Amino acid sequence: MTRSQVTLYTRRGCHLCEQAERVVHDVAGGRADVRLVDIDADPVLVERYTVRVPVLAVDGREVAEYEIPRAVVEAALAGR
Repeated sequence: MTRSQVTLYTRRGCHLCEQAERVVHDVAGGRADVRLVDIDADPVLVERYTVRVPVLAVDGREVAEYEIPRAVVEAALAGR
């Protein structure tokens, strides 16, 4: 079985991003491949996400933004 790809789009100085990072690592760490992406490193991502961060994508599908609850991460990893 292939591991899920979890991508968290963030930016520095964002307290919601810091909270989301902790939740994602707690829930997905060890269960999925987790990738953190700083949107400010890519002008295309800055234009796409601007102030929407954090944004959580699981297997390429955006599943949450702003606040990332544990239940949402768990449901996305379970395929719901």
